[in-house]
Amino acid sequence: MNDQLESLGSSVAGLPLSVWPTGQRSPLEQLRDAGCVPGTEIDDERIPPAVAAHAIAVYSQPGDLVLDPDCGAGTVLAAALSAGRDALGLTGRTRWWSLARANVTAAKTAGAWRDGSVLDARPKVLATARAAGLIGRVGLVLTALRTEAGSANGPDRDLVESALAGVAATMFYGESLLRSGGHFVIVARPRRRPDGTLADLATPLIAAAATAGLAPVERCVALTAGLRGSRLVTRASLAARRASARARAAGLPTALPTHHEVLVFGLAHDVELAAAAASGGPRPTRLAVNGPVHAGRRRAA
Repeated sequence: MNDQLESLGSSVAGLPLSVWPTGQRSPLEQLRDAGCVPGTEIDDERIPPAVAAHAIAVYSQPGDLVLDPDCGAGTVLAAALSAGRDALGLTGRTRWWSLARANVTAAKTAGAWRDGSVLDARPKVLATARAAGLIGRVGLVLTALRTEAGSANGPDRDLVESALAGVAATMFYGESLLRSGGHFVIVARPRRRPDGTLADLATPLIAAAATAGLAPVERCVALTAGLRGSRLVTRASLAARRASARARAAGLPTALPTHHEVLVFGLAHDVELAAAAASGGPRPTRLAVNGPVHAGRRRAA
């Protein structure tokens, strides 16, 4: 796992680091225990239920609205509802919309009483969210970095770069939706470039966050491997094992994935205020962020 952890990058070296023991159960056991409907497992880029539940418990409050702007099969929505939060998901793919709706329904049938909705829409709809009254209402944005092949327009399109650009746009759209004290959390499994090297995901995500008016507050390693004393028990899927075997056969040694990388952001103004309070310095009166000023930043200033 060491080479995977190096993908966190030097740009986040000064952030608090935490390790989440979220791989104690297998992926299918997690889906079963979370009450997810059959078919959810086909969403290979889903946020595991244990990771979603941990993030929701730590970075939101009961009664908060949890938003997943690219919700896939809806594991985040199900976890949010089960934890007593409202949930709103967006997806532009009919297959995921049906599964996410089914998982919301399953959570409610199991006793969740908060409001849960899934919209057939892509994250860019957040740019028009003012009309929906979501400005300043979201307690937690929790989403995955998705590199689904269907998002590429051609064989030469870099799926990792495309996914990073999509999340950057989502952060820009979604910053103004966060309430004061809210968090924007991105979960990303390690990705490798065609030459076998690990992609640096943290650096471009932190840069995009700064442009959007967000500041990093924590980096986390969400384990997908089980802990057995001091040993990790890999729970990689059959597809991941086959991909690793093909890479090794081609002379590109790779390790099976054992964790997801998690980056936690807050409103930049909130982070500045917290830093000023901790240092005893003067309270900042305006938000200094590079890039154009938009409604969310004017709100925070």
